[in-house]
Amino acid sequence: MTHQAGCLCGQVRISIDAEPLAARMCWCRLCQYLGGGSGTVNVCFPSDKLTVTGDLRWHHSVADSGNAMRRGFCPECGTPLFSLAESRPHLTFVRAGALDDPDLLAPQAVIWTDAAPAWAHLDPDLPHYPAQMPPVS
Repeated sequence: MTHQAGCLCGQVRISIDAEPLAARMCWCRLCQYLGGGSGTVNVCFPSDKLTVTGDLRWHHSVADSGNAMRRGFCPECGTPLFSLAESRPHLTFVRAGALDDPDLLAPQAVIWTDAAPAWAHLDPDLPHYPAQMPPVS
């Protein structure tokens, strides 16, 4: 089954020819910036199964985990779309809010809980990790 995603203005469209590998809610400080104060929900797919149309802009940074990251967004509307760890180029994390079907895969864990603000709701039914959990293979 092919899944679709895109940005708010529709300038960037993503086609994903694979089922998701994992989904996590992340409360690291960088994700709080990307989420406008909340954590982000990120769904992992094999990088070679994504096709992107439209222009992207990339922001390079180092995550709290120490991983060099590239984060892709729409240059027109600013929608955050992707996170890619340079140490795992075979995986792409797509923001759940960018998916046409945000119910595709619910988070399976909450990571970076130690960085979450005191008011954050951390689902008690999910495993919690104070920092990064073991990576998806």
